[in-house]
Amino acid sequence: MLPPPLPTVLAAVAHPDDIEFCFAGTLAHLKEVGCSVHMWNLANGCCGDAVRGREETANIRWKESRASAAVLGAYAHKPVFDDLAVFYDRRSLSIVSAVLRKIRPQIILTHSPNDYMEDHQNVCRLVVSAAFSRAMPNHITGPEVPTYNDPVRIYHAAPHGLHDSMGNPFQPDLFTDIFTKIPIKEKMLNCHRSQKEWLETTQGMGSYVDEMIDMGHQLAKHNSCRFSCAEGWRIHHHLGFCPQDYQPLESLLPDFVQSAFPSVYS
Repeated sequence: MLPPPLPTVLAAVAHPDDIEFCFAGTLAHLKEVGCSVHMWNLANGCCGDAVRGREETANIRWKESRASAAVLGAYAHKPVFDDLAVFYDRRSLSIVSAVLRKIRPQIILTHSPNDYMEDHQNVCRLVVSAAFSRAMPNHITGPEVPTYNDPVRIYHAAPHGLHDSMGNPFQPDLFTDIFTKIPIKEKMLNCHRSQKEWLETTQGMGSYVDEMIDMGHQLAKHNSCRFSCAEGWRIHHHLGFCPQDYQPLESLLPDFVQSAFPSVYS
């Protein structure tokens, strides 16, 4: 008898480089065990430059996103919104639902519901609703795509800065050990060359690669994690998405995942 197929993984975020900052270590582990990995920036990054125009900036950032996905061997999906134009409305949900049904993921990695900016929050809401409605034939997608009813487990990443929009510290349910994946995270993040000057100018971020690594160290250090460098996850409630005992990160990556609490599913 053939073993069951490995889950399809979707990393869905707002902007180019969000995946590399917060998800890429976990994605690299999942790719290594044989999962099909899909990377999707829903917004095109058009506002992420102080000198170039919107269209040129968006084109550069799409090229950089494809380069990063190629480093991992992942599928890159085109953005569907402009920056600061990600809204939780009927049309947007129809578009996001169509893409999600085409990919048919069983694992979704996305932003925190209380991330530090609204593009991130709205992407989270859209992706969660699209996953919830994946099997609803009366939820019409644009374009129309057939439903699917596989179990889906959603994991929410740490917000940038490890605090939510109100300054509350991030409290993870799970940690992924990314110490051995730092080199590939660096390589993927370095594909986003256009962002170095932008982040230095607008957010006071000196070396964004060093910032990414430091965030992993800080997350582990301040949460009594046994790993030296980690990515952290909150686990979305299972109702409407999957059986309660469907725990794909823990099952697929037993040597690299640590629970923060004794019973994260209770």
